[in-house]
Amino acid sequence: MPGGLGTNVPHRGIVAALLLGGLLNASAANAKDVVIHAGKLIDGMSATPRQQVSILIRDDRITAVQNGFVTPAGAEVIDLSTKTVLPGFIDCHDHIASTGSRKPLNRFVLTEGDATINAAINARKQIETGFTTVRDLGSSEVTAPAIMRAIAAGQLVGPRFWTALQALGPTGGHSDRQNGLAPTVSIAGRDGALIDGPEDARQKVRAHRRNGATVIKIMPSGGVGSIGDDPNHMVMTDAEMVAAIETAHELGLKVAAHAHGKKAIDHAILAGVDSIEHGTYADAESYALMKKHGTFLVPTLLVADAIYQNAIKSPETLPPTVAEKAIAVTPTMIGNAGRAYKAGVKIAFGTDQSASSDRNKAEEFALLVKAGLTPMDAIFTSTRNAAELIGTPQDIGSVQAGRYADIVAVDGDPLADITVLQRVDFVMKGGEVLKTGGKMAR
Repeated sequence: MPGGLGTNVPHRGIVAALLLGGLLNASAANAKDVVIHAGKLIDGMSATPRQQVSILIRDDRITAVQNGFVTPAGAEVIDLSTKTVLPGFIDCHDHIASTGSRKPLNRFVLTEGDATINAAINARKQIETGFTTVRDLGSSEVTAPAIMRAIAAGQLVGPRFWTALQALGPTGGHSDRQNGLAPTVSIAGRDGALIDGPEDARQKVRAHRRNGATVIKIMPSGGVGSIGDDPNHMVMTDAEMVAAIETAHELGLKVAAHAHGKKAIDHAILAGVDSIEHGTYADAESYALMKKHGTFLVPTLLVADAIYQNAIKSPETLPPTVAEKAIAVTPTMIGNAGRAYKAGVKIAFGTDQSASSDRNKAEEFALLVKAGLTPMDAIFTSTRNAAELIGTPQDIGSVQAGRYADIVAVDGDPLADITVLQRVDFVMKGGEVLKTGGKMAR
């Protein structure tokens, strides 16, 4: 025989087939099958809830959604037949490492170690409140990637998350941590957040991607929580915005733009940004541009309300100029969300609040309804819309075959009372039950 093989030796193709068959059989035997019996299902895609359905799960993915309560042989049954079941919530504007406090002295006393501890605590609280995915729009290149790796390795309980690392803006802009301080005060890591000129913008975006960023955030307008800058001012040039956005898109990264003033909003849309965060002073012309270019609005009503309440009740606890800006901006932000929605702008859910805040992140749903969204459309902002903005609707944001088994459940009907979403009873992420009976499983 060629090559010295005897007639009793199987052909190598047959051997490979037998080995492959054995591996496939072993894989099938080791697969974990689960079925959830859902009393009412809001699947994140359809405007009509379904009653009494079975969600079939193998390992970390949904394999089917069937009418009626079925129990495949060998499957573990999770009985949610008295509850409303939804996709895991998605927060498109979070700050994973934030303490939730706006004390002016924080920038002088808290270290990167504190930020990492805060991020680990926040990651767990995200799951407790039903958020199985977050888009972190402001953390350091040390903290965020480390937390992301720890969650992926199962060392920490936490959501899937995308991170922008440090938000990028110009000297004196909202991302400049030197604002309001004496020139002699040195702020560690400040330069990594600054872009002055198109070439600097390109370099910083590339550096962020190298350091672990999975989304980019730019700051074309002034802000509310920073000292001295004006939310109405456009503080980045068109060339800087275009350079940052084009570079990010070439690297496969979406771009979020913090923008309050109309000029910054409109120019960022024309530069190709994927989402406008806040969007306070947008108008009918801005909404038309968003619709034309497919730009999302992330209204962040919870942070607006939180700072506003702080400014009204105890303004002395906020940094200089912040209280005045919050009182001026907040009512307009809430009205803007409703006007944008009525104009047909795509809205995605974002709180701009860490999970360690004293406010429940799911309060954003109620604020969106207050702004004029229907309860179902408010839910869509945190499911199908958010998944589309992030860029992975094939994986998250809905309960349907092929998606990750990221699932939450509540008592009551959120379409009748949106506040029930603030009391999540059950959380599954990737097929693993992380909260059940109102208590964390690990």
